[in-house]
Amino acid sequence: MHRSTRTHPIRVALLLAGLAAGGAATAAESGWEWMVEPYVWAASIGTDLRTVTPPTDADSDSSFSDVIDKLDGVFMGRVEGRNERFGAFADFIYLGLADGSQRRVLSTDTDLDARLFDLAASMRFGGERDSGLDIYGGLRYVDLDLTTRFMPDNPAFSPRTLDAGTHYSDFLVGARYAWPLSPRWNLTLRGDASFGQTDGTWSASAMAGYRTGNGAWLFGYRYMEAKLGDDNADVKLDLGGPVFGYGFRF
Repeated sequence: MHRSTRTHPIRVALLLAGLAAGGAATAAESGWEWMVEPYVWAASIGTDLRTVTPPTDADSDSSFSDVIDKLDGVFMGRVEGRNERFGAFADFIYLGLADGSQRRVLSTDTDLDARLFDLAASMRFGGERDSGLDIYGGLRYVDLDLTTRFMPDNPAFSPRTLDAGTHYSDFLVGARYAWPLSPRWNLTLRGDASFGQTDGTWSASAMAGYRTGNGAWLFGYRYMEAKLGDDNADVKLDLGGPVFGYGFRF
């Protein structure tokens, strides 16, 4: 099975910082406004693994408090630039989790390393810079390492390890609509889906923003579901929960 090359979160952080610096240097003369947004997605996470050989069935559901206990590493950040008509954004999530469970005849240990990267361009239809309808399209890249170790209670059976690690590239398409509620407050609804090497992903979010002098506080709710797999294994991953962040404007 193909093993994906790991993307270190620090490298992505440096990339986000570099994009921000470039945006700050050129925003005034180009008419573009840039936002760098570190955020926290307090998501509950569910995983579901099915394999053909050997035939297995393993699932895990973790609330956010459970996720904190199982967390191995996390990084979340977004960079977005826009002018009056066009825009572009990059969004990166890294999440590392470790979990164990006891079943009727065996116990399982599961390690999940998930990386999600969205890169897209957008076009606005009506409205102004921070309001109206945006249609966007681009790339969704999913890099998943899911390792499950099955340990039978009966010592006559040997432990087995299944590795569902691989990566997927999809075409991403979506829409976003923003309403200005007041000079400082706005509401944004977003939905998107991807297709290609995965069996399909989709996500939806509702976010409120409060604009400050140098940026904006952002908070709301986001849900995402991804169906991944190959000839031997199918993996379903779902995440849902509140989102909190601050966007620095340049």
